[in-house]
Amino acid sequence: MTGMPLEKSPTGAAHGRLIELADQCVQCGLCLPVCPTYALDRNEAESPRGRIALAAALARGQVDPGAGLREHLDHCLGCLNCEKACPANVQYAELLIATRAMLGPAPQRPRRLLQLIRRPGLMRGLRRVGGWLAMPRWKNRLARRLPPGSAWRAALLIMPAGAPDTRVKTIDAARGQPGLALFPGCVASVEDALAQQAAISLLQAAGFQVSVLPAFCCGAMELHGGETDAAERAAQRVRAAWAASGASQLLSVTPGCLGTLRRALPGVRVLDPLELLANHGHALRFRPLAERVAVHLPCTQINVARSDGALLQLLRRVPGLQVMPLPRPPHCCGAAGSHLLEFPERAAQLRDETLRQAASLAPQRLLSSNIGCRLHLAAGIEAQGLGWLQQHPLTLLARQLEHSDLPQDRP
Repeated sequence: MTGMPLEKSPTGAAHGRLIELADQCVQCGLCLPVCPTYALDRNEAESPRGRIALAAALARGQVDPGAGLREHLDHCLGCLNCEKACPANVQYAELLIATRAMLGPAPQRPRRLLQLIRRPGLMRGLRRVGGWLAMPRWKNRLARRLPPGSAWRAALLIMPAGAPDTRVKTIDAARGQPGLALFPGCVASVEDALAQQAAISLLQAAGFQVSVLPAFCCGAMELHGGETDAAERAAQRVRAAWAASGASQLLSVTPGCLGTLRRALPGVRVLDPLELLANHGHALRFRPLAERVAVHLPCTQINVARSDGALLQLLRRVPGLQVMPLPRPPHCCGAAGSHLLEFPERAAQLRDETLRQAASLAPQRLLSSNIGCRLHLAAGIEAQGLGWLQQHPLTLLARQLEHSDLPQDRP
């Protein structure tokens, strides 16, 4: 196997920790049936069990981190279905982060593109310029001139047709000592601003006081991409913003951010607002909506936030709404943070299978809580001409709230 130098030489302690994590695996194979990449390739190296063996061999110096070997590790979606199925309680998330930290960023990682989407102010400005230039009319034609495996092609295809919503209210984080602080994130602060306002409206209707932290990247893409130093800088920024908030609990409407926020703030309660609304929103009353909605439950919502039950409970309180979760396992939509940019063709295969499942439910609307998943799925909905409205479930709930003043749905 062709050798590839590591970005950094890991310490003996890092080696030992990685071997310790890998040795928890009893090689039973119960993770294989729930692994999306194993379902895609039927290759042992594309399974959690295979990746654990590769990580252990790397840590012991038994193999070189060649391009062919690390590709199997880079293909991992980090969905953590395997952790849920594992009888030995293998800490696969920690093992994956440690292995990628040892390897460093992948050569094909689109660093410039990722730097752009981590900067919400710049991204919002570019989106507005794109709207002035009527970019939604020609972005797909431009994208299809790029190679199928191009990260920029994938980014153009997932770009929403409309401009970012500018009607969202903002709340001054300096007012009083609120109990809850909302973390806006990077992409979500631009493309999920309406969902964040929906969360605030619902929480206030349930009697909570909410403040909003500044918008910046939590560091999830860096952490899962092997950019250890950048991930730690992001974590320090999270800790500083949290300390300045004076809040007691931190919220994110994006399940993909929760694990990284919890890692940065050990001891702090970091949760999906759906949990609070399900447990404390008994006074919320919803207007009827006679629709069939397919509910895509992101992997991070099921395996990290663990708020899927709360979401379905709330949606079923809307009179007339037919709530149909997509079946599982092992299906993941393939977005997985930056995976849809690094491996767009693999991501598209997983997405199309997810949409096939959704289509079998004959929905009028598709709901998904994670912004990366929703943008990825929306690109597939457009490409296949399915005509479904797609939105964050919090947006639907807030729109159906009695006396809601949120803007009307837009396709």
